[in-house]
Amino acid sequence: MNEIIKALHERKSVRVFTDQEITEKEKENILRAALQAPSAGCQLLYTILHITDQEKKEKLAELCDHQGFVAKAGLVLVFCADCRKWLSFYREAGLTPRDPGPGDLLLAVEDTLIAAQNAVTAAESMGIGSCYIGDVMENAEDMKALLGLPRYVYPACMVIFGYPTEQQKQRKKPERFRLSDMVCENVYQDKSGEEIREMFAERTGSKRYEEWMEAFWKRKYESDFSKEMSRSAKIYLKEFL
Repeated sequence: MNEIIKALHERKSVRVFTDQEITEKEKENILRAALQAPSAGCQLLYTILHITDQEKKEKLAELCDHQGFVAKAGLVLVFCADCRKWLSFYREAGLTPRDPGPGDLLLAVEDTLIAAQNAVTAAESMGIGSCYIGDVMENAEDMKALLGLPRYVYPACMVIFGYPTEQQKQRKKPERFRLSDMVCENVYQDKSGEEIREMFAERTGSKRYEEWMEAFWKRKYESDFSKEMSRSAKIYLKEFL
């Protein structure tokens, strides 16, 4: 296992940071690494918001499901899928571009998340921890106002960075599923009830499968934040339909 693969296996989300500051050079290296990510047609269909204003960090923490550790991060980046900027490039050339559609948005989201993962991997190589914050998709009206997001710009994810505490370094990384659970050959294959239960056999502890799954279902899929995320997503999607 080479160093890159080893780092990918060991990397886990960090939500508690030391007081050690991330230097300006380290921040630049993380951002430059993000821009080296693969991109559709090398368009770089994203804009990265580097949040330096502490009040904005604190507001983001509140809007993102009251996660206070967001405001304590040494580096906060909001990765926006940007279907807007190329419109201005085309218009500058005297062209009349069509309105962006759902396909443009999905392509931009792909670009955006690949760039975010490059930033995460670069930070990890320097001993800097990170955590994806998907809740940046929630509270669309307030988020648009806070970040000044115009039409056709969607906050695909936020990533926060900081040096991890010793407790965070030692914290056990959640186990992933097996390859056989996640990889289908050639075509999509639904799993049988027996296969599903086998997947979760070592995850439910002393609880029955049904009991464990119902608790997870309520905590995640049927949660208030999940419903809010879908509500806000409709607001962004309306711009592309």
